[in-house]
Amino acid sequence: MRRNSKDQHRINERIRVPEVRLVGDNVQEGIYPTREARRIADEQELDLVEIAPTAKPPVCRIIDYQKFVYQQKKKLKEQKAKAVKVTVKEIRFGPQTDDHDYNFKLKHAINFLNEGSKVKAFVFFRGRSILFKEQGEVLLLRFANDLEEYAKVEHMPIMEGKRMSIMLSPKKTTPHNKKEDKGE
Repeated sequence: MRRNSKDQHRINERIRVPEVRLVGDNVQEGIYPTREARRIADEQELDLVEIAPTAKPPVCRIIDYQKFVYQQKKKLKEQKAKAVKVTVKEIRFGPQTDDHDYNFKLKHAINFLNEGSKVKAFVFFRGRSILFKEQGEVLLLRFANDLEEYAKVEHMPIMEGKRMSIMLSPKKTTPHNKKEDKGE
């Protein structure tokens, strides 16, 4: 069940406490009887909005409610935009991956790390290939070692059912960036 924006804050007649702390522009801040605070809001042709209902007494502000809701949504949208979005790219190996495929996947991993994505590399064991767990672990450790200048290991190879995986996250400064800094 989604809450309506009207249900988020109590406004005007829905504020039923005996007194409120009034804050905001164009008002003498202090504790007022609720009826008096509503009268002041009516005089200014604005709404009395409860912004901190758990305070003693509850904190209210005299403001245009629609404008208040709009500003709240705008702040929320800005916070979401500033949030760091981490993507995880997966690279799959077989326990006996040959050098050509390995190098191809290594190049892709370097590109993913330079873009800022995390890389989860895993070896998938089918049927009897589970006997080659050691080979899978060696392959993943070699992969991590080859990427050590681009990434740091978040966790060492671990078995998850029929998969052995390793997680790599990008380093802050990659060798590519260092070359540009030195003017090479």
